[in-house]
Amino acid sequence: MISHITLGTNDLEKAAAFYDDLLGAMGASRALERERLVVWKFAGGGAHFSVIKPYDGQQATAGNGTMVALAIEDVATVDKLHAKALALGAVNEGDPGFRSESAYGAYFRDPDGNKLNLYCRVEADV
Repeated sequence: MISHITLGTNDLEKAAAFYDDLLGAMGASRALERERLVVWKFAGGGAHFSVIKPYDGQQATAGNGTMVALAIEDVATVDKLHAKALALGAVNEGDPGFRSESAYGAYFRDPDGNKLNLYCRVEADV
């Protein structure tokens, strides 16, 4: 069971604005704000999502090979949220599409370079 996902940022204000818009479109809202941290919770429960300025004061860096996958309810919403992320300044890392008969996803990097996947399971006959 995942409690929360935390991504590092070098610009908390910019990251918070990006995720307010993107996660807000997924039904999330801010649950906690601190000097170095913003946390969102989702209406249906589950893991919290947060961005943080590193505690050690060093630069936040995106991990090579690290990716966060966000569960999305359907293909149309994956498409919509991927377009929204790009409009908010994300960099495309993989256009929306089927990755297998039952997996549909899209990839992007947020303004700090963190890689995210918008992912949904689909019926095999789709």
